[in-house]
Amino acid sequence: MFNGLSSTASWSLGVTIVLVIFCALYLILLRLAFVRANRTSEGRPVRVVRIAAFFLGMFLAAILLLSSINTIARTQLFSMHMAQAVALTTLCSPLIIAGCPPSILRPIDETPILRTIVRFLLSPIVASVIFNISFLLWHAPLIYDAAMKSPALYHTMMLSIFFTSILNWWPLIGSQRVGHKLSSPMQMLYAFFDGQPVDIFAFVLVFSGVAIYPQYVIPPQLHLAPFGDQTVAGALLLIPGLVDLGVMSPLFVRWLGQLEERTKREDLRRQRERELAEEYEDDEDEVGVDQQVHLEA
Repeated sequence: MFNGLSSTASWSLGVTIVLVIFCALYLILLRLAFVRANRTSEGRPVRVVRIAAFFLGMFLAAILLLSSINTIARTQLFSMHMAQAVALTTLCSPLIIAGCPPSILRPIDETPILRTIVRFLLSPIVASVIFNISFLLWHAPLIYDAAMKSPALYHTMMLSIFFTSILNWWPLIGSQRVGHKLSSPMQMLYAFFDGQPVDIFAFVLVFSGVAIYPQYVIPPQLHLAPFGDQTVAGALLLIPGLVDLGVMSPLFVRWLGQLEERTKREDLRRQRERELAEEYEDDEDEVGVDQQVHLEA
């Protein structure tokens, strides 16, 4: 125990089963990808770094959900809860998506029913609405209070936020084989507007002036008031917005590059058309001269 913080692990058979099933499904898809690559003499379907990214994301998620971090987040510090949520949604989820290249998702794309369901869930509006509603609804005071009192319900909350955040990230960094292809401007708009509900909630936590979740038993050794704890939590919740800005920057640079490339192609096309028109006029002049010489002769 450090400064009164709990060192009790938050073991859960249900969470363990969910994470193991998720890893097992990934291994099945990975196996199918390698079998297909061997049959068609293709190269390595999935790079080792992508596989490592997936399992690193799952390992970090397991630590966040099954260690004393989860116990502290549920019972002692709201700021720890928000750090847990931010880590799951902005670190673990992108790592898991990075481990899912198009080759490993081909079975989903080739199964009509699965493709229809997955494409619907990964459509930008649906993915954003599902994540934001899930996050905000779970943090409604009455529902959150019930989750604090029940370890199983709290784990359910964190798993739902975790998995819906994977949907939420997919339009930006996920494979377009099973998702929807968005242009760079649309991706920037998505990144900007998608984070607004959570950012507003973060500002409410920081500037409300009252503790919305006073049920936490904060260790006196920390000398931290409930509202101070909530303010730290709100500041942590603004981190995903900064990550969105980080994502928007390369998207903007890529968009400018696309515009420049398109302008160059248009300039080359117009230049080629002018050259062809000049060649045609020169040919017409030569034909006219030849006809005049022929008539004079």
